[in-house]
Amino acid sequence: MKNKDYTTQIVVNKNPKTAFKAIQNFRGWWSEEIQGTSDVLNESFFYHYKDVHLCKLKLIEKISDQKLVYLVIDNQFNFVKDKTEWVGTKLIFELSPEGNHTKIVFTHQGLVPEYECYQVCQDAWTSYIQGSLKNYIETGTGKPNGKEGGLNAELVKKWGLPDK
Repeated sequence: MKNKDYTTQIVVNKNPKTAFKAIQNFRGWWSEEIQGTSDVLNESFFYHYKDVHLCKLKLIEKISDQKLVYLVIDNQFNFVKDKTEWVGTKLIFELSPEGNHTKIVFTHQGLVPEYECYQVCQDAWTSYIQGSLKNYIETGTGKPNGKEGGLNAELVKKWGLPDK
């Protein structure tokens, strides 16, 4: 049976410990618009890109320097009919040493070609993982989405976020 989940891999010129730590800092490579902690087991955090994509994730598995699994517990897209396509999917990062390098296999388990968002999400993940995350691990500088100036009061209430 062919695996249809989105997956990509990179090899970075850093050890697994350095790569593992960097992956957990989603602000450094995915988005500066993250509320909550993304590196504590069983804690959740909130990501958004304008009102286009809002997502709440929870770190559900953490094996030091080897594996991270994040569960999408809530999600909303504004550009597809089923706005909750990611709910219940998992972001999986698997790390393994390759000589002086580290191989990272990223799988978005449940992100399948049948999803309306698949092509956009595939392009975005490829850019974030192969570009921003790789650069962040190797140089300390990624290309995350920048700060947007906050969310409106209705979204803050809907997503149960602290009102800052």
